[in-house]
Amino acid sequence: MGARRVRKYLRQGFAMLKGMAVTFRYLFRPPITVMYPEQKRPAVQPRFKGRHWLTLYEDTMERCVGCELCVIVCPSQAIYVKAAENTPEHQVSKGERYAEDFQINELRCIFCGLCEEACPTGAIVLGREYELAGYTRESMIYTKPMLTEPYPGASGRDPRREV
Repeated sequence: MGARRVRKYLRQGFAMLKGMAVTFRYLFRPPITVMYPEQKRPAVQPRFKGRHWLTLYEDTMERCVGCELCVIVCPSQAIYVKAAENTPEHQVSKGERYAEDFQINELRCIFCGLCEEACPTGAIVLGREYELAGYTRESMIYTKPMLTEPYPGASGRDPRREV
């Protein structure tokens, strides 16, 4: 019994020394902490998928034609589209229909990008913005006016091409 106990204490002591060696190895190195709210990370990865945007044509007509393909492919059912018919007096998009109501629940979204891939006109785009926060659940349901806001700092450029 005595030899087992001694081996047990030696193993524990060796494990503790290994842990302390790791601690002392990093103790005198400069920290690599990023002071987040004041200092942002330089860039996200090229394939990063963040906040959703609804893009417009250069003549400010909507790209979304209300086909609801994004609703069909969304695995988390985070997208709601209510389509309406275009009339000659009220032409909103270049198709027969347009999205009268378009909502994305950012709390349910898993940011997989299937909606972006399924869109035939390239209307929905996942940008690089990752700071999504809100005080209420209702503030995290992005409506059409919120989704068609200009992409920050893009001045008309496509958010997919931002690096």
